[in-house]
This record gives sequence, C-alpha cells and structure tokens, in this order.
Amino acid sequence: MTTSRFLALPALLCAALLLAGCAGVTVGSISPSEYLAQRRGDVLITGKLSTSAEEVLRVIGSDADQCTANGQACRQALADSTGLSDEQRLSALSEVWLQVALAAGKASGAAAGPAAPETIEAYLESARHAYAYLFFTARKPRDRAFEDRQTQVRDYYNYAVQQAITGLFSRYRLDGRASEDRQPRVPQVGAWHIDIDLSALELRPDDPVPQALIPAASLTFSGLRNTYRRDGFGAELVVETNQPAPSPPSPRSPSFADHKTADDTPPYSEMPFPGLTALLRFEGTDLRQVLATHTARIVVFDPYRTSTTRLAEQDIPLAANFTSGYGLWLARSDFARQALRSLFGSADGLTKPRIYLMQPYDPNRRTVIMLHGLASSPEAWINVANEVLGDETLRRNYQIWQVYYPTNAPLAINNFAIRQAITETLAHFDPTGKADASRNITLIGHSMGGVLSRLLVSSSGDKLWDSILSSYPMQGAQQQRVEQRLAPYLRFEPLPQVSDAIFIASPHRGTPFANNRIARWVANLITLPVAMLGQLNDISRELMRIAPGKQDIGPLRIPNGIDNLSDRDAFVQMSSDLPMNPRVRFHSIIGNDTPGVVQALSSDGIVPYESAHLDGAASELVLRSAHSVQENPLAILEIRRILREQLLLTPRCQDASVKLPGVGAAEGRPCAR
Repeated sequence: MTTSRFLALPALLCAALLLAGCAGVTVGSISPSEYLAQRRGDVLITGKLSTSAEEVLRVIGSDADQCTANGQACRQALADSTGLSDEQRLSALSEVWLQVALAAGKASGAAAGPAAPETIEAYLESARHAYAYLFFTARKPRDRAFEDRQTQVRDYYNYAVQQAITGLFSRYRLDGRASEDRQPRVPQVGAWHIDIDLSALELRPDDPVPQALIPAASLTFSGLRNTYRRDGFGAELVVETNQPAPSPPSPRSPSFADHKTADDTPPYSEMPFPGLTALLRFEGTDLRQVLATHTARIVVFDPYRTSTTRLAEQDIPLAANFTSGYGLWLARSDFARQALRSLFGSADGLTKPRIYLMQPYDPNRRTVIMLHGLASSPEAWINVANEVLGDETLRRNYQIWQVYYPTNAPLAINNFAIRQAITETLAHFDPTGKADASRNITLIGHSMGGVLSRLLVSSSGDKLWDSILSSYPMQGAQQQRVEQRLAPYLRFEPLPQVSDAIFIASPHRGTPFANNRIARWVANLITLPVAMLGQLNDISRELMRIAPGKQDIGPLRIPNGIDNLSDRDAFVQMSSDLPMNPRVRFHSIIGNDTPGVVQALSSDGIVPYESAHLDGAASELVLRSAHSVQENPLAILEIRRILREQLLLTPRCQDASVKLPGVGAAEGRPCAR
C-alpha cells in the first residue's frame, strides 16, 4: 500500500502542474556566430526583422509574419501602442518600413527603371522614423553610443536615404526638369514635398552637370588594396558627371614654333566621379512635428571639405567614401591600352599632357603632382594615391593631381609641355597664386616621371644651348632663328611653386637597359605625333645645313622616350647634373632586385642604383623590389612619412580645423577662402 501511494505521487504532481497551466523553461547554449546573428542580424543583413523588432512586435501581440501579411495595421498598432517607449516604437517602425521598401523594390525588379513612387515613399518613412529615433527621443546619440540598436537604426537611415535620393534623382533625370539657377527641382512623390540644398558644395558656374548617382557601397574593385571610408551619418554616393572620360585630344597640328598644345582644350580636368555625402532633414523641431511632416530637404556635402554637420543642436559626423570615385574613374578610363597606343604613335593616342585632379580643387590644400613612367599612365599610382588619401591627416592637408603625358615624346618636349600644363592649371584655379594649393607643391615621379620631375625643379642655364652651338656653329639671323625654335626646350628654370620632390626608381643618368636589343627594337617602333615631327624635322634639316660635314648621314634622328632613357643619350648626359633649386627638398626611393650584390652595383632590374642615387637627398630608402617599387607597401609608407614630415617643416596657413598628431596650432598666414 505504501509503495503504491509512493508511485502515484509523481503522477499526481504532473497532473497538478498541467491543471495549473504552468510551462517548463529549458536552457541551452548558442555558438558565438549565433550570438552575433541574434544581436546584429536585421532586415539589411538577413532580410528578416531583427530580434529587437520582433520583441517589440510581441509586446503589441503581433509577430513578423502578421506584420508582413497586414502591414498597414501592424504599423498603425506600433504607432498607437502606449506600452512601448519612443525608442522601441521608432526603431521598429524604421525597420518595418525598410522591409516594405526592400520588398517593393524586389517585386518591381532592379532593371525596371526608376524606383516606383511607393517604394521611394517607403524609404522616406524608414528614414523619417530613424531620424526621429536618433535626434528626437529623450536620450541623445551619445547616450546610446555603445548600443547595437542605435548602430542598426543609423544604418537604416543611411541606406534609406541612399535609396530614396538615388530613386528621386532617377525620376528627376527622367523628367529632365531644372531651374534657371541649375538647382534641380524634384518632382513631388506622393504626399511628400522635397527640396535640395547644395550650398555646402561651393559650386562654380562651369561645374559639370551630374548624369547619375551611384551608391558607393554598391561598388567593389579589384586592383585596389583598400577601400577608405569614414563611418558616420548620411548616404555615401558617387556622382557621374558629363565630363569626358580620359581620352586623347584630336590632333589639329598647330606649329610647335608657337609653343601651343595640340588643341584648344584646357590641359586640366577635375575628377569626373566625385564622392558626395547626402542627408535627409525632416521638417520639425520636436518629435510630434517630425512624425507629422511630409516635407524633407536633401542636403549634400563634399566629404573632403566637411566632416561634421549640425543636427538638432548636435555635431554629427558625416559618413564618407574616399575610394569609390577614384576606383570608378580608373576602371572606366582604359588607361592601360591608351598608354600603349600613345607610345606607338596611334592616331587616337595622347599627344599632350593632361592633368587630372583627384578631387574638386581646394585652395587650402597643398598639391601633390604625380608623374608616371614610360608606357604607363595614372594607373601606375593606383594604390599610392588611394593610400595617401586614406590617411586622415594627409587627406585634410593635400590634394592629388596626376599628370598623364605621351611617353613617346622626347624628354625636352615633355619637360616643356608639362611645365606649360601645370602653370596653366595653377593660373586657372588660382590666378593670384596666393592659395596654399599653389605653394609648396610636391612632385612625385616614377622612372621617366622622376627624371621629368627633376627637370621641373632644375635650371638649364645656357648649358644645353651651348652644347648645340659647339656642334653646330651659328651666328647672326640663323642663330636667332634656331635659338627661338629650340629655346623653350633647352632653356628653363625651376618651377617656383615646387618645394619638395620624391624620385622613385628614376634613371637620372639613364640606364643601359634602354640599349639592349629588345629595347632598341621597341624604340624603333615608336612613332612621334605628326605635329611634333613636322616642327622638329624642320629644325633637324636646318642643323644639317649648318654642319656641311654631316650631310652624308642624312637627317638627324629625333629621339623618342626610350632613346632619352639610355645612359648613352646626349640629352640625359648633359641634363643629369643640371643644378636643382636649392630650396627644394628631395627624397629618393630605390628598388634593389639583385640580392647578394653590394648596393652601389645593385639594380631594380631596369635602373641601376648609381643612376637612381642623387647626392644631397633629404632621405634615401632602398627596398627589395623590382622596378615598380612605387607599389611596394613600404614605399607607400615612406611617401606618407615624407608628406607628413613636410607639414611640420613648411609653414602653413592658419586653420584651426587642421590638427596634426602631437602638433600644436597651425602657424602662418590665413588660409585662402
């Protein structure tokens, strides 16, 4: 009997638990990846609502499935519930509206043209509720700095703004409407009224018209080691303008005696794919007004000029992407094939130097000018330029210009033409020559570009002209005529705006590599532009008439780029020891691809150390590397070190916004405005 009663006790207890309606709780464990998925997973990452949003829906007696099935009722219940805090309500509504927009966009298809108005409206609602959560709830963004939910809501805002603005732009371009002051007029979308504020961009009358807006986050690149961006508030965009892509000018063959370029187009152009950061500001000064308004303003910033903005009486960091525009420019440029076409004198090759500004011109940033080497192009600087602009300190103090020039032309002609292009570009952007951008310029040249960089800071005196006279004695009118034609190429002084130079794998005294059989074969294939040949052939024929004893050898052969890089070349031999401007600090970065050989006899495979080395350098770095040493990460670090050092050595304009690590307030004249 006792045993039977004892056995019946568990059954009675179970029955009591069931009758009481009690539920058991079990415990388990999750992996780190599952933990992060629960904490960070949301509609942007997984396509499903976040754990935080699902918790809020359960509080109002709903769930994700019900909210999808009856969206309007779900959103109204979220808005009306008194059991939720403002932060819970607004963050959930932002994510739910974003889910609606994503689903609408997927249903309509990405290739169907501009986003439908209903989709844009859903993105506007998502951005509005995120905006209200971030700036119009009791706690400020700084109070939630370590909370995952705030990071998620910021991402909802940024993505919704990105999609809303690109969608609106597509519809605006479709309508083709703009005001007389070039301000775009956005068509009304549903109940929404939207205007645009471009005042922070400092637009000029001749700025190109945008043709497309591309989300920076949608672009990926091969060939670039890193993508540099700044976390913050706003949509990161790339603008495609109507500026022409890098292409050679059409040759019109004017006389070189007039010292003009091959056509009348300016030698400079700004980045055709500039980066922008855009915000949506919703009308209202409190939570009630923001949630009731249907008026919004698109505010656009240049991320190079503006890093913070004022919202709801708070300083907010702006998001930015500093790589995507540069990467897109390189990807669409076709530089590699064009450089070869230019080298071999194709009709569609480059005939004169072009200067490309990597960002909109800024008078208060110093200028770095990069010159590539033989048979190359701005692609030689793919990672150098990106890594320099990826350094916050350098980005705030420098702007990069890249010179693209025909490497088939003789050094003397390129020296003259590049000087002319730089001078004309500086005069266009800074006619008075007083801006920081026109002072303390740094030249960075690789290989042939390094030789040209040294010529740009050197003084010829009469040395080169005297060498002509020693071989071809002239006097009177004949001498004046020849001298007038050759003076631009044989007489020059240092560019006064340049204060620093970095020579990378540069054959200042030429290289024996240019004499080998393959190099000579390639040199014989190189053809110079017709305009250049016409003028120089005239000079060569006149020189032959001056030296009667030389008629039997025929016309003088005009040297090309490879000829000029030979250690036997007369121009290189004469110009290798021209005095440089003593004000210019210069540095050498040299490759060594011959292990086990003493440094003095080493080479990078193309340029021997003895040709790349210059006495008097402020620094010299020799790296284990082949000739393309500029792409070596250690060389890029050295370039960054040198540029940082220059900021400390050269007086700067007074700008309280510019601070260097470990450096006090800037000293010097006021910044140009």
